[in-house]
Amino acid sequence: MQRLCVILLSVVIVSTFLGSASGGLPLVATTWGFTNATLRAYQSLTVGAFDPIEALVEGCSVCEREQCDGTVGFGGSPDENGETTLDAMLMDGKTMDIGAVAALRDVKHAAEVAKHVLRNTKHTLLVGSQATEFAVMMGFKKESLQTEASKSMWSAWQNNHCQPNFWKNVIPSPSMSCGPYEPVSANAIHRTTPSSAENLSDRSAYDFGQYNHDTISMIVINEDKHVVAGTSTNGARHKIPGRVGDSPIPGAGAYADAEVGAAVATGDGDVMMRFLPSLLAVEAMRSGLSPAEAGQQAIGRIAKYYPSFVGGIVVVTKDGQYGAACHGMEEFPYSVADGTVADGDVRVLTVKCQTT
Repeated sequence: MQRLCVILLSVVIVSTFLGSASGGLPLVATTWGFTNATLRAYQSLTVGAFDPIEALVEGCSVCEREQCDGTVGFGGSPDENGETTLDAMLMDGKTMDIGAVAALRDVKHAAEVAKHVLRNTKHTLLVGSQATEFAVMMGFKKESLQTEASKSMWSAWQNNHCQPNFWKNVIPSPSMSCGPYEPVSANAIHRTTPSSAENLSDRSAYDFGQYNHDTISMIVINEDKHVVAGTSTNGARHKIPGRVGDSPIPGAGAYADAEVGAAVATGDGDVMMRFLPSLLAVEAMRSGLSPAEAGQQAIGRIAKYYPSFVGGIVVVTKDGQYGAACHGMEEFPYSVADGTVADGDVRVLTVKCQTT
């Protein structure tokens, strides 16, 4: 595949922004301050003349290689067995086609594999070891996704009696044991009094955030208003093996519709996938809301049921107007490169988060 070899030096402007802004096309918007990834996608689109899907893959692949915040790519977020697995998704808002992989094992380039699902199959999502077999068929090599850092992370968790974890209603108590577990009987659960029962909507113990449970989620729009969106992540740290979050789920981690725009999300994926916030935000824009208003509405719906929810969303119209919303953090940074500034400039904007 064609590669862009020269990357220009970026100038990063950091500012606080509360509403929607009008950008210019072409545009790349990315969750968090992932400026290298944003720059790579933007210059792939402009200098390299890549199509939007290729530019999206280029951008996400930067974070996979750089192991952004330890939450994207290999060597991060080991599961209960100490294994790192990867999720990624690409959505083409022009054709509404999607390619995604989930719980991908032993292959480092999740976004690239998702591109092959999009372009070389009639499917939407491939998972687990079978996704690895598909990747090998497409020319990728198998290699361990563990690093010394991920092994140390897993060992420290085990030495802390496997705390925190994602189990409930099992014996032995997951607050004191690493298992193996078996389910508590329904009668025993029913006898639990409200005062002693776990508050299942309170997920604050999991410490979701930028350095634990995160995603690079990216929107790319070219001058012809070809809208695409995608994600890449290594999921939740110490997840139960086989767990998949919001990132590769259409409408949850990302959604694109060239008639309207796109939205991408990051945060507590087990909760976010229950509400499809990216789809909600795009449909809210279709109804006339601004990007910031659409994001606030989508995030607010989640927070209504999960007051301790932590997450953020970036929303962009097909014309390049953008905004963001968040909950559970003080503020949420996101990166933007667009046609209003010189090539190579990436702005990092921050939005103040909603409080419940």
